[in-house]
Amino acid sequence: MNTLEANLDAAEATNAQLRKHLNPRWYPTFHIAAPAGWINDPNGLSYFQGRYQVFFQHYPADSSWGTMHWGHVTSPDLVHFSRAPIALAPSIEEDRDGVFSGSAVTGPDGNLEVFYTGHRWRNGRNEDDGNIQVQCRATSQDGVHFSKHGTVVEAPEALAHFRDPKVFYHEGTWFMVFGTCSADNRGQVHLYHSADLKDWQFDQVIFQDPDPNVFMLECPDLFPLATPQGAQHWVLTYCPMGKKKTGYLYRNDHTAGYVVGDWAPGRAFTARTEFTMQDFGNEFYAPQSFATPDGRRVQFGWMGSFTVPAAPQLDGDGWFGQLTIPRELTLTENLRLDSAPIAEFTGLRAPGPAGDHAPFFQADSITVEPNHTVEIADDAGPCELELTLDRAQSTAVRAGVLVHHTAPGRGTYIACDEQSGRLVVDRRTTGGPDLGYRAAELSGGKLRLRIFIDRGSVEVFGHDEGGASTVLSSYSFPADGPRAITLLAESGTAVLRDVTAYSLDTIWSK
Repeated sequence: MNTLEANLDAAEATNAQLRKHLNPRWYPTFHIAAPAGWINDPNGLSYFQGRYQVFFQHYPADSSWGTMHWGHVTSPDLVHFSRAPIALAPSIEEDRDGVFSGSAVTGPDGNLEVFYTGHRWRNGRNEDDGNIQVQCRATSQDGVHFSKHGTVVEAPEALAHFRDPKVFYHEGTWFMVFGTCSADNRGQVHLYHSADLKDWQFDQVIFQDPDPNVFMLECPDLFPLATPQGAQHWVLTYCPMGKKKTGYLYRNDHTAGYVVGDWAPGRAFTARTEFTMQDFGNEFYAPQSFATPDGRRVQFGWMGSFTVPAAPQLDGDGWFGQLTIPRELTLTENLRLDSAPIAEFTGLRAPGPAGDHAPFFQADSITVEPNHTVEIADDAGPCELELTLDRAQSTAVRAGVLVHHTAPGRGTYIACDEQSGRLVVDRRTTGGPDLGYRAAELSGGKLRLRIFIDRGSVEVFGHDEGGASTVLSSYSFPADGPRAITLLAESGTAVLRDVTAYSLDTIWSK
C-alpha cells in the first residue's frame, strides 16, 4: 500500500467514527454535503465515463476547517448522487498541509486529469510565516483511484498567495487560470497554457481587480457564454478578498461575483462590465462551473463561512458545509449573468398519491389581509415553493413567506420590501447563531419566486417583470418543533398567485 492509499484509508476510518455521532436535524437532504465533517469549495466538476463528477474540499475529522482532502460524489443526472471514497489526501511533500482547490478535465488519453493546489505552511504549523503553494497534477483511469504526479507549476517567490487552478480547453490549447496576490498586494488572475497538460508556460496576468483594497482573487473561473442574440463573451467569476462592505453590497466576509468581457488566445482580457455579485445571500462562495455534454454551463457554489461559526458546529452535530443545488448559467443581452436551478431538478419532486409529481399545496390566488397570515403547511419537510407576488395589486409594505416557522415570532422571512425595493431574506428570528438579513434589488410589477427549503437552508430564486433575476442563498437553522410555511402581509394586503409547494426527495441513491 502506498502513502496516498494509507492516508485515504485513515481518513475514511476517522470519518466513519465521526458519522456515528452525526445529528441529522439540519443535515441537508437535497444538497451535497460530506457524510460527516467539514466541506467547502466545489472542485473538479466534470463529466467522465458517463457520470458527473463532483469533488469538494473536505476535512473528514471535524466540523471545522482542517487539513484539506478532496471528497467525492458522482451522479448520472446531476440530481441523484452516490457517494464515492475520499479521492485525494495529503501524501507528498508538495501537499503535506493540504490538497487545496482545483479542477478536472478529461485528457486526450481518456483519463481524468485533476489539477489542484498543493499547500505547505512555511513554519509547518500556520500562516504566520506564510505558505508555499504550487499547482499539482493527478490522474485517474476510473475516476475513483488517483495517481499523483507532483508539481506542474511552481510558485513564484514574490507571490504571497497562488492557488485554485481552473483548467479548460479552447482552440486546440489547454489553459489554466488561478488566483494570486501580486508582489504589490493586488488581487490578480494569472493565465498559463499547455499543449499536453504536463508542461505549462506563463501566458499573462489576464485580470487585476481595479479595487486597491482587494488583495487576492480566489477560485477564478473563465468560460464563454453567448447572449440570446448569439454574441459570445467571456465570463470571469472570482472571489475578491478584501472587498469593503458597502450598503447592501459585500456584507459577507467572503464575496463571489463576476465580470463579463472579451478574450481570445494571445490577447488580453477586456472587461465590459464592472464586478457584480452573483448571489446576495448570507452563504455563497467559491463557485465553479463546467460544460455539460449538451452544452449547458452548470455551476455549484459553497454555502458556508470560514469566519462565522454555525449552529451545527457550535452544537456538536458532526458536520458543516454544503454545496448549492446545481444552477444553469445564462448571459443576458445586457451582459448580466443569470442562474437558475437546472431543469432536471424538477425530477426530485416527490410522487403524489397518484404516482405523479403532485404538489402538496396549490392555489391560483391568495389574498393575505393586512397584518394577517395564511398558513399553507403546518409542518413542511424539504420542499420547493413557487409563488408570484402581484406587486401592482398589493398594498403591503412588506409581504412574503415565513419558512421554518417553528413558533410565534420564529422563522426565516422571505419578503418583498416595497420601501427599499428589494427582495429580502431575513433570519433575525430564525434562532441564530448568525442573525441579520440580506437584500437584492428588484424592478417590475410581478415577482416570481422559486424557494428551495432544505432542513437547514433556503435558496431563493427571484425573477421580476423588469427582466431582472436574483438569487439569495442562506443557512436557516430552525428551532425544534414543526416547521410551518406561512404567508404574511405587513401594513397592507398581499396578492399572491400560482402558489404551489412540492415535497422534495433526497438526492442520495438508496
